[in-house]
Amino acid sequence: MTRPTPDQLEILGLISTQYASETHAPAGPVIDKTYVETHALAHENGGFDRVLIGYHSSAPDGAQVAAYAAAKTTKLKFLLAHRPGFIAPTLAARSLATLENFADGRLAVHIITGGSDAEQARDGDFLTKDERYARSAEYIDILRKTWTSAAPFSHEGAHYKVVDNFSAVKPLQQPHIPVFFGGASDAAIEVAGQYADVYALFGESLEGVRETLDKVRASARRHGREGQISFSLSLRPILGRTEDEAWARAARILADARALKEKDAPTFFRRSKNESEGTKRLLETASGGKVRDKRLWTEIAELTGAQGNSTSLVGTAEQVVEALLDYYDLGITKFLFRGFDPLEDAIDYGRNLLPLLRQAVAARLGQSAVAAE
Repeated sequence: MTRPTPDQLEILGLISTQYASETHAPAGPVIDKTYVETHALAHENGGFDRVLIGYHSSAPDGAQVAAYAAAKTTKLKFLLAHRPGFIAPTLAARSLATLENFADGRLAVHIITGGSDAEQARDGDFLTKDERYARSAEYIDILRKTWTSAAPFSHEGAHYKVVDNFSAVKPLQQPHIPVFFGGASDAAIEVAGQYADVYALFGESLEGVRETLDKVRASARRHGREGQISFSLSLRPILGRTEDEAWARAARILADARALKEKDAPTFFRRSKNESEGTKRLLETASGGKVRDKRLWTEIAELTGAQGNSTSLVGTAEQVVEALLDYYDLGITKFLFRGFDPLEDAIDYGRNLLPLLRQAVAARLGQSAVAAE
C-alpha cells in the first residue's frame, strides 16, 4: 500500500442553509444567508480545508449556496454534491468550471448517483440503480472531456450523445476539477475504480472499511489506475472533556433524536427510504453492536435507518484521534466531520480536534520516515 503524504490529509466539514440535524428540527427560513456565512466562516476559521454542500430533492440549489459561501470566505474549499441525469453533462461541466473560476479554484464535485428510487422519481428520473451507475460513468467521462479537451469532441453512448462539444471555460485546477464518488455496490465500485479521484464512504467498522478499500483498489488496478484514488471517511465525532462526559452527551443526543422522531418533525426522519448498499452496510454495522471497535457508536444509524453519515466516534479529543489514526493507517487521508449541533460542533472541532489530528498524522509520518531510513 502506498503511504499517504502530509499534504494529502484533508479535513472536511458540511455547511447547510439552515440550522438543523437529527436532534434539531429546522426553524426559520429555508435559506438563512446569515447562517450560511456564519457556518462557512466557522469552518474556515477553525482550520477545515473544505466543506461539503449536500444534495436532496427538496433542498436549495447547492451551486448557488457554494457561490454565496465562496464569496464570503477566502481560503475554504467546497465539495459540491451533484446528481447526474437532470442537466446535460456538457452544461454541468461549464457551470462547474465557471463556479470554480469565480471561487479561485476552491471547488471539487461529489457525484451522487442516488440511492432512493422514490427521491429520484421526484425529479423525473426512473432508471434502475445499475442504470444510474452506468449513466454516472458516462456523465463523468463527458465532464472530464469537456474540462480538458483543447478541441471539439463528440461522444455517443447509452445515455448521452454529444456532437462537436467544446467549452471555452476551463477549470483553474489541473488537470480538472477533482471528482469525489461514493457507493458501495459492485456497480458503484467499478465506476469509482475507473473515474474517481476520491472515493468517499461512511464510518463503518475498521473491518468494513478495509474490505471496501480493498475492493476499490482492485477496481482501480483493473482500470490501470493503481494508486490514483484517495479515500474519504465521514463521521459524527462526539467529544467530551472526559470519556464519561462524551458518552453522557451521546446518550442525550440519542434521547433528543428519539423525541424528535416521535414528534414526526420534518428532519432526516421524513426522507425517502434509501435502498443504497452504503445504507445497508451501515445498518449491518449497527446490527453488530452499539459500539464497534474502540468507540464507533452506531445507535443513531439504527434509529434513523442510516440516512447518510450517522455513525460517531465518542470520547475525548485524544481518544477520538487515536481511533481516527486506525482508519488513517488503512489509507483514509480525508475525514469529513459533522456535528449534531452543527455550528457549535464545527467550532469545537476546530479548537480541540483538528489540531490534535494534524499533529498526530505528522508524528505518524515522521516515525514512518525514520523507520524507512
